[in-house]
Amino acid sequence: MVLLLGAVLAVLLGSSPVAAGSLRDIEHVVIFMQENRAWDTYFGTMAGVRGFNDPNVQVNADGQSVWNQQVDPDMSTATNTLLPWYLGYKGGDWNDAIQCMAAGDNGYQDNQAALNHGLNNHWARNNTPWSWGYYKREDIPVQFAIAEGWTSGDMYQESQITSTNPNRVTLVSGSVNVPGSPQNSSQGGVYIDNNEVPGCDSQGINCYPLKWKTVYEFYEDAGVSWQLYQDTNNFDDNPLAWFSQFQKASKNSPLAQKGMSFVGLDAFYAAAANGSLPEVSFIVGPAELSEHPPYQPKDGGWLQKQVVEAVINSPKYSSTLLMISFDETGGFGDHVTPFHSPQGTPGEWMEDPMGLFGDVFVGPGFRVPFYMISPWTRGNRVFTERADHNSQILFVEQWLTARGYNGIQTDQMVPWRRLHMSNLVNALDLENPDLSLPSLPEAETPVTNGNGDYVGSAQCQAKHPTQRPPVPYGHQDDSTNALWFEDGYKEVVGYLTEGRYLVAEKGGSALTNSGKRDYVTVTPATKNHESKSQRWIIHYTEDQESEIFTISSALDGRWLGARGVLLDSDQAQDAEPVRITFLGNGLGYTVQYVNGNQYVDVDHLGSLQIATQDQSPDQGFKLYSVTYHE
Repeated sequence: MVLLLGAVLAVLLGSSPVAAGSLRDIEHVVIFMQENRAWDTYFGTMAGVRGFNDPNVQVNADGQSVWNQQVDPDMSTATNTLLPWYLGYKGGDWNDAIQCMAAGDNGYQDNQAALNHGLNNHWARNNTPWSWGYYKREDIPVQFAIAEGWTSGDMYQESQITSTNPNRVTLVSGSVNVPGSPQNSSQGGVYIDNNEVPGCDSQGINCYPLKWKTVYEFYEDAGVSWQLYQDTNNFDDNPLAWFSQFQKASKNSPLAQKGMSFVGLDAFYAAAANGSLPEVSFIVGPAELSEHPPYQPKDGGWLQKQVVEAVINSPKYSSTLLMISFDETGGFGDHVTPFHSPQGTPGEWMEDPMGLFGDVFVGPGFRVPFYMISPWTRGNRVFTERADHNSQILFVEQWLTARGYNGIQTDQMVPWRRLHMSNLVNALDLENPDLSLPSLPEAETPVTNGNGDYVGSAQCQAKHPTQRPPVPYGHQDDSTNALWFEDGYKEVVGYLTEGRYLVAEKGGSALTNSGKRDYVTVTPATKNHESKSQRWIIHYTEDQESEIFTISSALDGRWLGARGVLLDSDQAQDAEPVRITFLGNGLGYTVQYVNGNQYVDVDHLGSLQIATQDQSPDQGFKLYSVTYHE
């Protein structure tokens, strides 16, 4: 994987004259992080993503999948497990009440307990049963529309399995100073909670303030223009304020003026409107619009739309990329057990200072919503690479390097993250920018009082004294209703990860299991990529990062064997490994047998070809991630 990304970047960063398709075409990057929502909570029902239609869902040794969260008798005697459930299932006033509902705890202890050493089955038991609830499109229409208008990342993880501050610190520095990190013990940390009191806690960790170098200091040293946009109501969400060098910066210094001043979000909107944004913008919104429970998703959706429209209506939209992410899950659960480093990896693993969990990895953690808005990410696509908040740092490094800057690569990032988290470049189709714009739904203007303070959440809580709906213990006999999802599809970009039904198409034809033959064929692609006979599931081999998979058919469970032969569903051990390589920039994916180096391809006549070639095909298959009930 690392070699592949390196090859891609070598092309992107080459010294040849600028042509169509270059990171140099980007002039402005905008980073906007919201608060405390999990991927499944927001987008588990979304079509074409790794959500409630996951064909590779983890099944534990007890035979239960992670969909089935353990329920103790003191919680309910009606059932032993709880499936995901729609928070608005009772309808009526509950659809309004759940806007200001809080689920569980977002801290280190409860989230490590929910993870349960990788079994990922204690969300209801060790956090709350509401942690396993979710919203639908009608509850968060703006968030759905933005994510689907451009490119969403369904394997983007929080950086640390804990609360806000450590995750935001990672976004601006690449570390929380777990032993083995680039920092030393005198520089603060191990930072795994929201401590902002000078000194260390009773376990001798969470030492504050922090003293290592942030990425914005690297940008400043290199001459990159940047600005943090915040109002005085910033929910204490500016991570630069937790670093000693920013706290001590003189009033007229660049660190103070760019990182600690309160220039306001209106200044961002104005700069976007007149085309004068700096190269890097960092937005910190007000508390009540942050989407942090009990602050309402619909109010956060309004803020997201304000930011998106400022970017897309800017005269510089053709050269601007906006990334919207969430810092952590906020006590909501996610079914994908975090991808993480091997035990003992420096800067990633530590002995639990609370003495509860033994040796644990601190991150990456659970998936959170993430989407990228730009002309190069347009078109309801899903980016499938493993990423976390470090990925935004890595992207900016690659982009600034392409623009000729030196010295912008931080030496403070934990090395494992640099090697194993995506740099997001593959999410962009640099050769085919698309300046068309989707239609975004109306966003209800947040309620304010006479002083202009946002009071929507307070009004919601006053109107609905009980915001948490009854938990449907014992009323989930129909798992299809619990694991609800929308029908549809998304084009896939980026190297592949498990968790989706995939359709492979080229030249109007799709790889097919007819159900009547003992080998793969091709048949005409369907308009919405809906044919079950054209649906395939990939499965990791020994190394999740090798890009080598075995493949089974969604139609009947048969496995892909040598030279396109289909093996019976009980012959998984005989399935032939294939390497699936992302070519990038609209060129799709090549499929190649590991044994024999034979490429699976479709020729210009629409016929299936399986042949040994000296070079990979110039153009591969387009892949679509599909979610259909039939």
